[in-house]
Amino acid sequence: MSEQYDVIVIGAGPAGYAAAIRSAQQGLSTACIDKSLGKDGKPVLGGTCLNWGCIPSKALLDASHKYYDAKHGGFAAVGIKVGAVEIDVPAMISRKDQVVSGLTSGISGLFKGNGVTPLPGRGKLLKDRKVEYTAHDGSVKILAAEHVILAPGSVPVQIPPAPLTEGYIVDSTGALEFQSVPPRLGVIGAGVIGLELGSVWSRLGSQVIVLEALAEFLPMADERVSRDAEKILKKQGLDIRLGCLVTGAKVVNGAVEVTFKNAESEQTVTVDKLIVAVGRRPLTQNLLSADSGVNLDERGFLFVNDVCETDAPHVYAIGDVVRGPMLAHKGTEEGVMVAERIGGHKPMVNYNCIPSVIYTHPEIAWVGKTEQDVKAGGDAYNVGQFPFAASGRALAANDTEGFVKVIADAATDRILGIHVLGPQASEIVAQAVIAMEFDASAEDLGLTMFAHPTLSESLHEAALSVAGHAIHMVNRKKQ
Repeated sequence: MSEQYDVIVIGAGPAGYAAAIRSAQQGLSTACIDKSLGKDGKPVLGGTCLNWGCIPSKALLDASHKYYDAKHGGFAAVGIKVGAVEIDVPAMISRKDQVVSGLTSGISGLFKGNGVTPLPGRGKLLKDRKVEYTAHDGSVKILAAEHVILAPGSVPVQIPPAPLTEGYIVDSTGALEFQSVPPRLGVIGAGVIGLELGSVWSRLGSQVIVLEALAEFLPMADERVSRDAEKILKKQGLDIRLGCLVTGAKVVNGAVEVTFKNAESEQTVTVDKLIVAVGRRPLTQNLLSADSGVNLDERGFLFVNDVCETDAPHVYAIGDVVRGPMLAHKGTEEGVMVAERIGGHKPMVNYNCIPSVIYTHPEIAWVGKTEQDVKAGGDAYNVGQFPFAASGRALAANDTEGFVKVIADAATDRILGIHVLGPQASEIVAQAVIAMEFDASAEDLGLTMFAHPTLSESLHEAALSVAGHAIHMVNRKKQ
């Protein structure tokens, strides 16, 4: 007879572990299967985000920014004198590993505290909500569940022109493990991952070349944000080359020769290491039996409806393996939603209010529609902007690049999108999400009291600027 659970979750990344914990909190017997192994070869929870993505990359981004500030005048500008500043890359990587270890062990504690049964190994969905569980020792057992939640996550996309070569051509995971600063670093892809990893090693002293096949820089962001961000990142030293399609990469005499085509010709650059950062793909290999009843969409994602139900009854899919942006917070909210719906509640995820963040410096963050989206839709709109150069707190912190932009419907004043390029944009955008979640108007934000002096006041002023009422800058005259 099969081992029986109310809920079986396959995958223990942010989507899967949130679904498992919330299921167990409702009194449902819950098991969570995850195949991940840490550096020590032992089972580890947290998925890509905690182990090889969001968390370790932020540890390196923050460390590299502190180093850059100390070495290149940021400290001196505010009156702090320091001697020779050096970077200890192995120590920085070791601290990153400590941060990861603390958080992944925290997930283990949450599983234990909430009564989730962790099952290290692989899970495969069979017909009628049976799950084939293969432990790491190769033993196999069949489990049964009233409900199954698929959260297997994603993996980096590999491209034939640049096959991974240990020590030389790496994906985003390998780029988090360098033990020294490569003098010359190539990055294929000017998306979120490429810009963040490129920023880390550029700050630490690498000469970084970023090759992007698209002719536009960050086309998913607001055009004004993209334009200004490109200028700032280039000024910081990133050699960003757009419209460059990589056609080959090979190791020659201890370096990587990268060939690429642009509009003019085929060219070659030589770098010491090359990071392939061209996106991620859903991890569905060996996840489903042919008769599981779960179908894939035209892009290879698991097909789900608005509440993450698959075509198989009582089988759900969440996170990177379904439609929508591959973001940890989006997966987490889907996991909680599915667990609560299993528990008899009726929550929904508001897919119109998913914040996006790029953790360069300055940070780039947004929620809702871009100005080009609104313009393409044909509706009349108003825009308010406020520069951090006019923010007292930003000036005091010597961190004034960027701005906040608020887009509102001309007829209703309802906020359609908020975009931030600047210090702590990732925190400021949370206020924008709250406002939009409650269908706020630009006037609502303008009537809300913000503490002074704060960076958040820039959002307040941008909202006031929509109607030409900003206090701390001269408003543009409305046409």
